[in-house]
Amino acid sequence: MFMASANVVFDPVHNSCYDLDVEKNPLLSNFSSILDFMDRIPIKKAPTDQRPIYISHIERFLKNASYDEESKVISSVVEVNGKLKKILVTEALVREVVNFPDEASYPTRFPERMVKGCMLRMGYRGTLNTGNYLKSKFQKSFKFLIHSIMISLSHTKGGYDQMRDYQMNMLTALVLNKKYNFSHIVFHYMAENITANVRAWKYPRFVQMLIDHAYPGIDRNIQNDLLVQAQMSNNTLVQLVKYHPNHPEPDLVIENFGYIKNVKYTDPDPVNHQNWRNQEEMKEVSYADELRILEKFKDIRNEWFLKESGRRHRLATPITEQGEGSSSKPKKKQKKKVQTMLID
Repeated sequence: MFMASANVVFDPVHNSCYDLDVEKNPLLSNFSSILDFMDRIPIKKAPTDQRPIYISHIERFLKNASYDEESKVISSVVEVNGKLKKILVTEALVREVVNFPDEASYPTRFPERMVKGCMLRMGYRGTLNTGNYLKSKFQKSFKFLIHSIMISLSHTKGGYDQMRDYQMNMLTALVLNKKYNFSHIVFHYMAENITANVRAWKYPRFVQMLIDHAYPGIDRNIQNDLLVQAQMSNNTLVQLVKYHPNHPEPDLVIENFGYIKNVKYTDPDPVNHQNWRNQEEMKEVSYADELRILEKFKDIRNEWFLKESGRRHRLATPITEQGEGSSSKPKKKQKKKVQTMLID
């Protein structure tokens, strides 16, 4: 990580992308069980678009950017043929340019028991009652999937082992083929960065995509102007295969399931996302069918179903629609002993 300018921080791993070319990255063969899924995920453009990023373009955009909370618009300027041109960025534009398959009404969070249930089915072997999960507690195929999501879509700079709340929701949406508003997450953190005291070079690849979309004829022949990102390489893959002595490789063999296993897999519980504002309906949602398979995880089932106490991590999913049961919503301290069961 280094300072790209006087008040802008750049992390070369942040918003980088992956390449599924086995000839170029032969160590991808270690993750063969997940590669087919990653090649057909609905958000494929976001983590795989490899375009040149120009320092002058990003620097000028961030230096002049402002955010209007009322209209939900980021405005800035870019230089085209020697003249400053205005550029406006909205959540809808992010959706169009990055090709996220979502709508404004889609949720950005799922009920907590759904997210934890999905993590269990993926063989997570860590403590389930913490606010964030560790990538190192999954088998290597899922580590690769999680790492790819984190480096391409995460708003953070560094710390790519700990999954934030919204990243767990993203993972759940992809694995269970559920509707999810990826565009809102990206736009939210773009706007948050602009209103911060110290701006980071947040989502530089996506910003370049937005600039290229608005002004296809913008100058791309400036000498020594390319921004170099640390795209996923064989060195990265070596690290993903390894396990730390304190975090050994899980011994539980997990078979692929959901959309990972079956390209025709459909959401087993397609709740009408437009009704998620209704808290009573959220309470009535049943995930019995999806949870029955968790019976074989009896050794960690009790730990999973206990309610959380204390404060959650401050980096939670940005709220668009409130509802009980959210994996982003802090829970009140448990007063009574909870009876352990998988189905209400």
